[in-house]
Amino acid sequence: MAQSSKARFDKPVTWQLVAEVCVLIALLCSQRAQTPVPSPDDVAGLVVVDSASSMAETEQRLVQAIEAAGLKVAARIDHEANAKRVDQALPPTVLLLFGNPKTGTPLIQQRRTMGIDLPLKILIWEEGGHVKLAYNDPFYLARRHGVENAAVLTQVENALRGFADAATKQ
Repeated sequence: MAQSSKARFDKPVTWQLVAEVCVLIALLCSQRAQTPVPSPDDVAGLVVVDSASSMAETEQRLVQAIEAAGLKVAARIDHEANAKRVDQALPPTVLLLFGNPKTGTPLIQQRRTMGIDLPLKILIWEEGGHVKLAYNDPFYLARRHGVENAAVLTQVENALRGFADAATKQ
């Protein structure tokens, strides 16, 4: 008899728990459905700047600013050209990788995972007749990887802002 009363007691608790989980899932799904999709200008950790110049001029001015600071562009990835190679269309989109091992190495030494975000990157793309430039906020990357080095991060932030300004302002 004790077993059957225990079984009766467990069933309502189990169904109540299932009902509560279902309500919680429904609430989460409704919140997710109401959450707006971020615009390309509103992506966590990215700084996006509108350019007053053409795609080619923005890229040329960016490379000049990077090289004038004594840095070298390590790689240029042309996403538009890569898309064409596989018979797909993509508006002009270029990624430049650049950096300075003297600045980046101490950050990677602190947390090896910083190596996935270094060297630095700047993306330039054309969208709806407008040219945009974006780069990772170095303080966001530091939080992402748990790195602390305010002096170096401020130096990197100032350099990136300077490069973006030189490339996008007329």
